[in-house]
Amino acid sequence: MPRKGGGPRQPLSQRRPGKAQKGLIPKGHAAPVVRGAKLAPKIPTKGKSAPRRIAAADLPRHAAELYRRLAALYPDAHCELDYASPYQLLVATILSAQCTDKRVNMTTPALFARYPDARALARADQAALEELVKSTGFFRMKAKNLIAMAKDVVAKDNGEVPASMEALHALAGVGRKTANVVLGNAFNINEGVVVDTHVGRLAVRLGLTRETDPHKVEAALMPLFPRDTWTMLSHLLIWHGRRVCDAKKPRCAECTLSDICPSAQLKS
Repeated sequence: MPRKGGGPRQPLSQRRPGKAQKGLIPKGHAAPVVRGAKLAPKIPTKGKSAPRRIAAADLPRHAAELYRRLAALYPDAHCELDYASPYQLLVATILSAQCTDKRVNMTTPALFARYPDARALARADQAALEELVKSTGFFRMKAKNLIAMAKDVVAKDNGEVPASMEALHALAGVGRKTANVVLGNAFNINEGVVVDTHVGRLAVRLGLTRETDPHKVEAALMPLFPRDTWTMLSHLLIWHGRRVCDAKKPRCAECTLSDICPSAQLKS
């Protein structure tokens, strides 16, 4: 049927942009990627400017300087979960998922008084344990995981928390991040880098990687830092993320890294 108003339709390639077509690329967003162009992989920015990319050859030197400055800024950086044994740290780390360390530290004294070791926790009543950990959130799943973990420790490791990645990872409810926390802090074993939300966020902001998956972030960080610094690296990034490099409002003006941070002064 002929188009209303007569005459053939104008080819798309020759049409003038109408209101609906204008502004397809919002102000501040990157232009379309040209096929074949050698551009850095993009990361989601949700309307924000992305950090500039640091050349691969410069990354080791950049990483070393970041570590030096953060270590000087936070000489007392440490795991902020309260614990007195590998068992206590393992329990506290499981509870810390989607919860603040402060809240976990308010919860664990009563829990450890009632369940002082893995054997006692393995015999715990699910409902009673849920009540103890309720304030940490996701309490039903956490209570279930804690009991299952404790049963595994008793059955597989004679009641003692193991000191290897393989054995820890084999425990119910224990992922690589939790295992790294326990190994690095309770056993002083640098098996990997703990990547929580702070570490993942700062790794991108500081130009160390553009990966967002925790496992890929860890794989990107490990070659950039000496193995004996991996545990402390996590503490330094976490402390800086909590105190200065806030998720929504990073305080770049007062940051000791602002002159070398590729994200400094970008809109947040």
